[in-house]
Amino acid sequence: MSGPIHIGSDGEWQSLLSGTTVVIADFYADWCGPCKMIAPHFERLAKEHSRPKKVAFAKVNVDNQANIARTNGVTAMPTFVVFHNGTTVETIRGANPTALTEAITKAVSLSNGGKAEDVFKTPGRTLGGDGSVPGQGRHWSVTLLINIIMMFVGLYLASLFSIDSYKAAEQSMFNPKRQQPPLKPASAAGPAPAGSARAQQQSTALQEPTGGSRSQSVEDIEKVVREAKQRFRDTLPKGYLNEEEYALYERLYGPPLRETAPEDVGIPTHADMGGQSTRVNDERTLLRQLEEGGFEEVTYRIPYQESGVAEASSGSEQPLASDSALEAIEESPGYVDAVARNPREHEALQRLMQDFKAAQKKQLEDEIAAAREEAEAEQEAYEMDEEDDFFEESEETTAELGRDMSLGETRRFHPFTLQGRFHGSPVEISLPQSGLVTPIRDLLDRTHLSHVKAAAEAAFGGQGLPTSPSTPEGRKNGQMGGVGLPPDQRHMTEIEADAFLAGYLPPAYASVTSVLREVRKRLGSDWIQQRLKKKENAGLSVLDAGAGGAGLVAWEQILNTEWDLLREKGEVTGSQPPGRKTVITGSDRLRHRLKSFLHNTTFLPRLPDYEHSGEMQGEHLDAGNKPQPRKSYDLIIASHLFLKEKQDHYRQAILNNLWTLLNKDGGVLIVIEKAHPRGFEAVAHVRDTLLKQFLLPQNGEPSIPTEELNPAFHKEREAGHIIAPCTNHGTCPMYKEAGKSKGRKDYCYFNQRFTRPTFYTKMLGNSSNNQGDVEFSYVAIQRGCSKTDQLPGWKATELAFAGYKNSKESPDMQTLPRMVLPPLKRKGHVTLDVCTPEGKIERWTVPKSFSKLAYHDARKSHWGDLWALGAKTKVSRSVRVGSGVDDGGKRAEGGKKPRKVEITMDGGRLSANEKNARKERRTKGKRERQTDLIKEILEAEDLEEQEIEREMDTEVEEELKLEEEEKQRRRRR
Repeated sequence: MSGPIHIGSDGEWQSLLSGTTVVIADFYADWCGPCKMIAPHFERLAKEHSRPKKVAFAKVNVDNQANIARTNGVTAMPTFVVFHNGTTVETIRGANPTALTEAITKAVSLSNGGKAEDVFKTPGRTLGGDGSVPGQGRHWSVTLLINIIMMFVGLYLASLFSIDSYKAAEQSMFNPKRQQPPLKPASAAGPAPAGSARAQQQSTALQEPTGGSRSQSVEDIEKVVREAKQRFRDTLPKGYLNEEEYALYERLYGPPLRETAPEDVGIPTHADMGGQSTRVNDERTLLRQLEEGGFEEVTYRIPYQESGVAEASSGSEQPLASDSALEAIEESPGYVDAVARNPREHEALQRLMQDFKAAQKKQLEDEIAAAREEAEAEQEAYEMDEEDDFFEESEETTAELGRDMSLGETRRFHPFTLQGRFHGSPVEISLPQSGLVTPIRDLLDRTHLSHVKAAAEAAFGGQGLPTSPSTPEGRKNGQMGGVGLPPDQRHMTEIEADAFLAGYLPPAYASVTSVLREVRKRLGSDWIQQRLKKKENAGLSVLDAGAGGAGLVAWEQILNTEWDLLREKGEVTGSQPPGRKTVITGSDRLRHRLKSFLHNTTFLPRLPDYEHSGEMQGEHLDAGNKPQPRKSYDLIIASHLFLKEKQDHYRQAILNNLWTLLNKDGGVLIVIEKAHPRGFEAVAHVRDTLLKQFLLPQNGEPSIPTEELNPAFHKEREAGHIIAPCTNHGTCPMYKEAGKSKGRKDYCYFNQRFTRPTFYTKMLGNSSNNQGDVEFSYVAIQRGCSKTDQLPGWKATELAFAGYKNSKESPDMQTLPRMVLPPLKRKGHVTLDVCTPEGKIERWTVPKSFSKLAYHDARKSHWGDLWALGAKTKVSRSVRVGSGVDDGGKRAEGGKKPRKVEITMDGGRLSANEKNARKERRTKGKRERQTDLIKEILEAEDLEEQEIEREMDTEVEEELKLEEEEKQRRRRR
């Protein structure tokens, strides 16, 4: 039997209703606690009763499928609806396992040809409803007749001797419809002292059944035991059942596994029911605008360490969390009142709630104590001399540096530290909803997401999508190739195109956005704004070669920001910035999908090849008198183009082609590959080739020694420089020898955190975590413009080591060392692994005694930042680049004797034996040795058989020869 079917679209829902006789639907929500409690019960029933085309169980998420929920009138969760031939015949609202089981049992009988009006004669039940069904016939007995007579006599006597007979009969104890006053839980007033009258009443409430009689019938005991099993499953609260009840429980279900914990009854999930708790003072709210035009309130929490530092800087002593934070964890009986079915359950659940609140309160106290200790440590690290007037900045500097940073952050950090940051603010990138997430989700709604997930795993290397732009942790060593499904692939099926949208675009967008932010910081806004302000120019042109459209979406975010700034200044007019966008897509199916949200975009099936094309003038009939204009782009995003090419000359051809497409006047080329040794080597090969063959050496830096150049690829050098991540134009310290290196451990790469869309988390198989990371290696080069600061590398390293803390002028950020690993934070000092402008990997130490400001900023620095505040000591760091170029073992043979071949004659046949042959690198295993031994035995047997056959042939020939000679002698006689 199969389990419930998760509905993903309106079409799937209509198909299920039309193709199945009976459908039982569970309308639920992810945030609904009762939905989670009854979900296992519903799944068990689904596995037990599901039958193809007869009975089907469906789960409908009301948040994702609002149209289906609205059509069926769902207003509360959970709601269970029974459909017979597409028509609603029963509705159960609330988490009522008994009513649900009864309704499903009746619904199953309909699949055998029953009529709905005969099976379902009563309306659906709701949460808290009793087990009686109105309208059913009663079972008459003598006891029932006596009770009716006594009730009639009692009502008659009560109304006979009273002034208001109607009111007296209504309030009489013999009235079966009299409303009982609500029972007040025994624990509502707190635990009673031992031996008091109220403690005895509490004990009696636990031991007595609801009717108040001390003697329990077999039916009452069985009811209590079954309700205990339903509520607490395989556990039991301490002292919940008496001896008779426990004996029956043990006989029916066996002994309980353990004592009931708050988690077993859903208390941690619903502990906040019954009212809103007071916010602690480290929580803040923002209003975020929705796509429909409204606003929603977003709550965020300020980290304790930042709050502590801010308070320390202001000089006021405020507690990190007020006492209201502890008062917010007070007892909230809303959930207990909602689910308790009798005083005994209420008392047991209330005790579990108190235990949970006590544990939560202690945990919060421990967290606050730990946060206070950390804040005190941060305050001590941040204390500065009062004579230091560094933070008295001009309003213009504060406005320029704090455009993307908060005012408090600008005051706490050195401005050069903020300028050198690799990540933006906030660090986590959110994918644009209207520009990327919503269009992809709408396209994926046409297909069940499980099918898309299977296709994505088939295309991107299995679970976790290791050959997508984002490589999961632990899958880097085994998957060092390129992406599994590149956008320039000529043929894609429908499901492969959907898998590309779901598994490729989100991490590709995050990596490209991170690199574009860094390029914008290093080149400044003028690089974009100057081209936008030119009226005769058509704006900037961008080519997305390899990102499948994600690069264009990322570029639009940055371009629109600069355009809005120019509009505020009145320097440009219009709602949209001008420009041309081009993307490489080889498949028609993928192109049709991208067209739905990439507007005003040119789609090319492959890269234009101007390197091997003529001018198209004169010699061709349809060429015309003028040569065809060649395309030129201000920005080219080459994502995952080089790693998939195995041969160096193929990579060289792609690089030449991209270089001819790049604008000669300040065009920017960005190369991105996967973050593993092979991906870094592909990027480093592009960088090395550009410096050796394409770009002129920088002033004050020696030219990189050039090897023998291929005349077919030789070009005239021109001005240009590396924007990021390198701050040197010499040989990469992690790529001193070109080619693949076996056993490489250190390589240059960076990471970017982003918010995963729901469909992407389902592709990875983890729907609970929406926080993802993408790692990548990259290099960005500008053509036609040299570096602004032409300091030699050794001089720039010396100045950076001394630090620019007291410098009044901002240094050129492209002459500062960059952190290539996360900083190592130790007590009293911070260690930074940096790549210096001199082209070396060094380890700089910033102790607290060097500078309190530098020590504070070093502790808050991140991987990829540029460092401008200097250090106290530095040492060279050895780089683990492996055993050199992996050329199949030829390097290891350089110091050995030359090979010699000895030719011998064996049985009339020539054989060649090699002397001084290279030995095997690895020793053979036991299985290999056994295989070799078997081969030797078989070869020896073959040789022996051949020798025996040869001897037998010789003997036969000799016998024939003797017979022939004997015949000849006889003839002569």
